[in-house]
Amino acid sequence: MKTRIIGAIAALILAVVGAFALITYVRGADARAADGAELADVYIVQESIPEGTAGDGLAEFVKVDSVPARNVAEGTVTNLEDLAGLVADADLLPGEQLLEARFIDPLELAARGDVPVPEGMQQVSFALPVQRMAGGLVKAGSTVGIVVTAPTPAPSEVLDTRFEFHRVLVTDVTIGTTASSGGDESSSTPQSGNTLMFTVALGTHDVERLVWSLEHAEKKPDTYGVWVTLQNEATDTSGAVMTNESNVRQ
Repeated sequence: MKTRIIGAIAALILAVVGAFALITYVRGADARAADGAELADVYIVQESIPEGTAGDGLAEFVKVDSVPARNVAEGTVTNLEDLAGLVADADLLPGEQLLEARFIDPLELAARGDVPVPEGMQQVSFALPVQRMAGGLVKAGSTVGIVVTAPTPAPSEVLDTRFEFHRVLVTDVTIGTTASSGGDESSSTPQSGNTLMFTVALGTHDVERLVWSLEHAEKKPDTYGVWVTLQNEATDTSGAVMTNESNVRQ
């Protein structure tokens, strides 16, 4: 019995020693393979980078590492400043090399996706310049707030600005287009690259309110205006008040 126990212990010790020797050999082989090889510095993802992350805010997510030049992927990023104005087109995982192809114009990212319409609601679309659309960060599935500036009824006609809508569901986003003058929808032409076409889901009366605001903003841009904010579940909307020249500095 003692002989069996001693044999088992000896076998276990041999297995541990053998595994250690194998790991040491593999590490040594890697070192020998890299020895004398041409190295190149690349950016490696250290923490997961969420889709939509701005290219000029990546410093905390990546680090520079040296790898054999033959292992450098095509299109690897050599300067983070080259990604300014772009966003990640998908989630990037730790260990990945940072590639230029994984970053796109925020308008392209915003134009992706499709979201079902909640029961009882209907969809309405409108186009605004991207600077009025949270810089193009809104995409299908986002919830937004809509701020409207409009004059009070005569005779005072003071300009008031206030949130008209909160947590409005965005069901689709596309780069804006405009129909031709002949009314032929098939011959629409792209607007400026700074314009986005949003489709949102609203109840019947809210659609009327939004369309009223948009039509007046189009006809009288000097006195009417519409802006969109990007909201989420944690957004505090309790502080909204009608704002005009009497309280704008309070």
